[in-house]
Amino acid sequence: MSATDAAFAGSIPATYEHYLGALLFEPFAEDLAARLKGVTSDRVLETAAGTGIVTRALVNVLPPEVEIVASDLNQAMLDLAQTKLHASNVTWCQTDAQTLPFEDSSFDAVVCQFGVMFFPDKPAAYREALRVLKPGGRFLFNVWDSLDANLVSKVVSDQAIEMFPEDPPRFIERTPFGYFDQDRIEGELQLAGFEDVTIEPVEKVSHAISARHAAIGLTQGTPLRGEIEARAPGRLNEVTEKATQALTEKFGEGSFENRMRALVVTARR
Repeated sequence: MSATDAAFAGSIPATYEHYLGALLFEPFAEDLAARLKGVTSDRVLETAAGTGIVTRALVNVLPPEVEIVASDLNQAMLDLAQTKLHASNVTWCQTDAQTLPFEDSSFDAVVCQFGVMFFPDKPAAYREALRVLKPGGRFLFNVWDSLDANLVSKVVSDQAIEMFPEDPPRFIERTPFGYFDQDRIEGELQLAGFEDVTIEPVEKVSHAISARHAAIGLTQGTPLRGEIEARAPGRLNEVTEKATQALTEKFGEGSFENRMRALVVTARR
């Protein structure tokens, strides 16, 4: 994992929210939130909350008596999240999931959408989730399955790699789509102290507005942008255009289906 893989700043948060929210994240956010419907009081911690896509889904399904603490490493992501949601039971907190500033046994559930892939020390983050959970509490998170099971992202990743053969930008395959080995995930959770772990593949379908819409999101709304600009500062729009052409060749003109697969992990304390 590169040191810049978790850098969501500048124009990235707004592009991420606008172009990738419905395309990649909202269907799985609804899935995660639905799994927490049984929580009717007390507290839920969200780590790697980003622009608040899961936070909004949680507010829609949980009663207002449930306190939601939404945290993220990147303040720029939280700044945008706060403009999208105003709810009296939500508190925003900038913090590192590997060193949580909360007391032991203080949450009924910890939830994280497509975030653990970005944690440099995953067992440390898992130990922190275990520490802040009450006995019987759940740590619920999802990760992307392989790129082969997420074709839109694969097409864009392959195109970016092809354009820089001597120094390929591999952010997409390395980090968001690089942590799908179920044995490894279960093993690292067990190493952290979780004993009851289940992993479930979940497939979702969204609709891309257009090839260009998807290409902008993936090349300019993720840290792939930083990798491209580090190699060729003036070629970002060219890469976006090439990715648009590759998606159009694969899926045609206009709107198209985006079929995705993730792994949903539930670990109980």
